[in-house]
Amino acid sequence: KKAVYRSLIFPGLGQLYNYGLVVDDVQAGRTEGKRIGQKIYLIGKIGAIYAGGTMLVMSYIDNNNNYRRFLRELQYRQLNGGKPDPDNGLTQYPDVNALTVAKNIYKRNREVVIISLVGLYGLNVLDAYVTARLKYFNVDETLSFKISPTTINSNTMYGFQNITPALKLTLRL
Repeated sequence: KKAVYRSLIFPGLGQLYNYGLVVDDVQAGRTEGKRIGQKIYLIGKIGAIYAGGTMLVMSYIDNNNNYRRFLRELQYRQLNGGKPDPDNGLTQYPDVNALTVAKNIYKRNREVVIISLVGLYGLNVLDAYVTARLKYFNVDETLSFKISPTTINSNTMYGFQNITPALKLTLRL
C-alpha cells in the first residue's frame, strides 16, 4: 500500500520506495548478490516516467499553442470579412475550412495527450503496486511446470478408437 500511496502523491515515489526495499534486502543479507541489475531497472523506470511525462507535457503545450493560434486566426477572419491576419503567420491558408480542420486536429491531439498523461500516471501507480507485490512472491525450487506430448483417447463408441495428439501440463507446487 505504501508504494501505491506514494506513487499517487508524486509519480515515481513508489518506484523509489521499491528501490529502498531492494537496498534493505541487500544490506540485511536476505538476498544473494548486490542486485545491481534490479536497482538500475528501478531507477530506469523512474527516468522513463519523467521522460514520458516531459514529452507529453511538451506535446500538450505545442498542440495547445497551435490550437489557439488557428482559433485566433478563425476569429480574426470572421470579424474582418475573411481577410487573413498579417501578424499571425497563417496567410498561406486562404480557405477557412482548412483552418477549421487544422484547429480541430490540434484540439483532438491536445485531448489525446491529456488522456495519455492520465494513462501514464495510472501506469506509474500500477507498476509501483505490482513491483511491491512481486517482492513477496516466492519462487523457489519446489515451484515448477513441465509440458510434454501425450495422446488422448477421445472416443471408444462402436469399437472405434480415435487417438488425438495433445500437450500435457504438469504443475508442481
